[in-house]
Amino acid sequence: MPKFPGSRCRWRSETFSAFIASPRNGRLHIALSRYTQALMSMIARAVACNALHSVQQRACRWLLITHDRIHEDEFLLTQEFLSQMLGVSRASVNEVARQLQEAGAIDYSRGRVAVLNRPELESRSCECYRVIRSEFDNLLQPPQQ
Repeated sequence: MPKFPGSRCRWRSETFSAFIASPRNGRLHIALSRYTQALMSMIARAVACNALHSVQQRACRWLLITHDRIHEDEFLLTQEFLSQMLGVSRASVNEVARQLQEAGAIDYSRGRVAVLNRPELESRSCECYRVIRSEFDNLLQPPQQ
């Protein structure tokens, strides 16, 4: 597995701003605005989720969102990084990973997560995952012409 999968490019911010502001690129501007709205909604939901739900529910939400974004069943993820994302100790993440492995939802070893049973992860996640997913699905559909 490559360390940084996917493709990327680099533009100066001024060049990118001018590009999306061009009338010829109106659809790109709309898509980026919708993505920004979905992202802000996800951040707001994650803040509330972190205050209200269990570490396991939040970890499942995070794993599911990551799984959605990378379209792979296996990805790199350290306990240290996940603990920072969830605002908990590494020991808490270790315990959640153990529970999820015992349930057959994931395989976790040395910074590598494999999603084995997505429905199990979804059943252990809070409703925040479904709300975030729905928001992204609704906002990122191509605009009606």
